Parts: sequence; C-alpha cells; structure tokens
Amino acid sequence: MDSGRLQDLLNHFPGVTVLIVGDFFLDKYLDIDPRLSEPSLETGLETYQVTNVRRYPGAAGTVANNLRALDVNVIALGVVGEDGEGDDLRRGLDRIGVEGDGLICAPGRFTPTYLKPMFRQENTPTRELNRLDTKNRTPLPVEIETQVITRLHGLFARVSGIVIVDQVSEPNCGVITDRVRLALSELARANSATIMLADSRQRIGEFRDVMLKPNSREAMRATGLTDLAAAGRELCRRAHRPVIVTHGDRGMYLFELEGEQHIPAIPVAGPVDIVGAGDSAMAGLVAGLCAGGTLAESALMGNLIASVTIQQLGVTGTATRAQVLARFEEAGLP
Repeated sequence: MDSGRLQDLLNHFPGVTVLIVGDFFLDKYLDIDPRLSEPSLETGLETYQVTNVRRYPGAAGTVANNLRALDVNVIALGVVGEDGEGDDLRRGLDRIGVEGDGLICAPGRFTPTYLKPMFRQENTPTRELNRLDTKNRTPLPVEIETQVITRLHGLFARVSGIVIVDQVSEPNCGVITDRVRLALSELARANSATIMLADSRQRIGEFRDVMLKPNSREAMRATGLTDLAAAGRELCRRAHRPVIVTHGDRGMYLFELEGEQHIPAIPVAGPVDIVGAGDSAMAGLVAGLCAGGTLAESALMGNLIASVTIQQLGVTGTATRAQVLARFEEAGLP
C-alpha cells in the first residue's frame, strides 16, 4: 500500500457507519491527592481525598472512541442500568458523537463500571490503586436479549459493518449471550458481504460465521494449541471466516482459508502504554475493511493506529486520520 492508496481509504471513513454491539462499560477515574489524606474519625484508617473525577466510555466504548477519532460514524447497541453510571456513559458517548439510541435501559441491571482510583504524587508516576469492578453476575433476562436481537435486525440495514465486543467474562451475563451470538451468526450467514468482526475475552472460539480478532493468548486458550499459527488456522476453520491474531510488537497474523500472512507492527521509540492497543487495532481493521481495503491493508491500518495510541501515556489513546497518514510517512513505508 502506498500513501495514495492509504489516503483514498482514509477519505472514505466519513461515509462509513459501524454498529458496535456488546458490552459498553463506564471507565471512572478518581484522582487522589495523598497530601490531603486524613484519618477517619470513625475507623482511624487513612481516608483518601478525591480531587477530580473523570468519566469515559470503556470496553466497547473504547472502540467507539477510536472509530469516532477516525471520523467513522458509530451506532451503539448495548445494555445499561437505570443508574447514574448509565447516565454518565450515555453522556460520554454523546460527547464523542456516538448515536446511542440503540442502548437499552434495563431496570435491575448494573451499568458495567471500572472504577479506577489514581494515586497522584509529586515527582513520581501516577499509581493506580486496586480497581473496583461493577458487573452483572446474573444472566441477561430473556426479554432484554429479545430487545437486543430486535434492535440488531432493525439497525442492520443502516451500517457498513458490525463490531462485536464480548467483554464480560461470566457466561451469558453480558450483552453477547449464547442466544445473541447465534443471532449474529445467522445474520452473518445471510449477509456474507457485510463486515462483521468479533472480539471476546473468554469465548472467541464460540463465534461462527464472523471474522475474529483475538490476541495470541486468547487464540491459544480457545483452541488448546500452544502454537500461534496452528491456533489461528483452527479458529479460521471453525469460524469459516478470516482470523486476525494480534501479537503485541510483532503485529498481526492473518489466517484465511486460502493462506496466511504476517503484517509486522510499526516500530516506535520511547516509552509506550499498551492499554487499549487492541481496541485501536480493531477500529483500524473494521474501518479499513468497510472503506474497501483488503484484509492486509486493513491490518496495516490497525497497526498504524496502534503505533500512535501506544505512545499516548496514561490514557486510552486515539488517532486521527491525519496522524495515521503522518505515521505511515514517518515509518517510510512504500
């Protein structure tokens, strides 16, 4: 891919609409100033003082944020609780320009939240204390599953592609339940030309008829194979669709029924923060494919974006189209 071809793909991004279906979390950061700590009158324990609260869409919301930074149109389909965290998540998605009408408010369910206390000290790096996770640990009610599937079919005609984000580890407690996964598979079989790409922390091996994007650890765990290439081929055989395995600073390994390719990572200098790198790579992949790129071109797009975001320390980074093009030229790619 030369710079002209990359520019052509990037120019198509504002005309692309992607549906993200899955687990939208709220990332909530509490900035703590240890100089203000005081003992609790009741317990005598040190009481941390919060000086700032920051809220961002997380999990599926991180993919959404990366896509919006690329000027891709995004629709969110997920489930939130009837709580303040749900309100914060909706506002966060609205702030970055994500259409949130597909979010289902479910009384009795939590809005999944990662609460991250951040201990800020002078002259030392900020230290994240023990994270506090709020997740649903009971199965998604059948009536909510039905709403998810109904909205999925209703939104399908409006989109160029679908990203599936299965973040919740507990089976059937997130949005991508067995039943929703089956509905996605059926939709993919009936519409094979539509880009559908899945990411899953625990169940990547259970998806069928959609493209898969595991990291190397997830691919090997799902197949029980210790060789990355063998695991990628096995997942491709099961899914009947291409599989893209991310492998840190080695880049991406592409597996198709017709063959395999390796797309090397883009080298970067200096300190890096890999948090969210997989989500930024996912955004580049799906945006490139929906814009008409080949799998190899889209994988390169994902690597370019990840190389920009990992240099943004202490935050879940994003990359603009201009930054992607600049990184391509800096890397001296043909």
